[in-house]
Amino acid sequence: MTSSDLWPRETAERYDTEESANSTPEALGPVLDLLAELADGGRALEFAIGTGRVGVPLLTDRGVPVAGIEYSEHMAAVLRRKIDEARLPVVLGDMATATAPDAGRYSLVYLVYNTISNLLTQEEQVACFRNAARHLAPGGRFLIELGVPPLRLLPPTQTAVPFDVSEHHLGLDTVDPAAQLLTSHHLTRDERTGAYRRTASHHRYAWPAELDLMAQLAGLTLESRHADWDRTPFTGDSPKHLSIWRKPA
Repeated sequence: MTSSDLWPRETAERYDTEESANSTPEALGPVLDLLAELADGGRALEFAIGTGRVGVPLLTDRGVPVAGIEYSEHMAAVLRRKIDEARLPVVLGDMATATAPDAGRYSLVYLVYNTISNLLTQEEQVACFRNAARHLAPGGRFLIELGVPPLRLLPPTQTAVPFDVSEHHLGLDTVDPAAQLLTSHHLTRDERTGAYRRTASHHRYAWPAELDLMAQLAGLTLESRHADWDRTPFTGDSPKHLSIWRKPA
């Protein structure tokens, strides 16, 4: 049994609306361009494909054959309204252990939007890397998009770091450094009623160096690391990274 939070129906139904800013052509364009380039004419597998925010346009707009693994049946149900199973197959299961059709034949496996942090133990994250390697063809790539832990933004006695303060949303991260766990707290304003809804999600954060060791254990080698989808160089000041590992040919 995975340690990931299971996203319920209510969350799945509102997910696309709340992530609309990240789903515009301007926001998604660089994401789809890089994923299509890395797939290099082959097939792609998205771990935690969710509602298909990335996977569906990667298939329909960029022509990359896509399959997915998704833990929440409610998120997968929203995806299924957009595209049928024959065009984009989805396996319900844990991304650390589930097997998609044609394992061993994918040119690209990818995890976007901090999703590997949904696995709350190091053991599960290591298993996720091994599962990605198992699905990749020789020479295939594994991509992860993940935030850099905000620990240096926590001065002594402060317990939370704000990551979004806007008219419709207040987001705060609280951190347990001893357990290497982070909880994201959200207060989101309902545009119809004006009321605020509180939600939270739990994450295990990991530094890039720890992910490189996980990749090594899975037989993968770091190919490149960037600060964003435009491949800006990654530095010590970058708030997130895109890391790409490759399976030996």
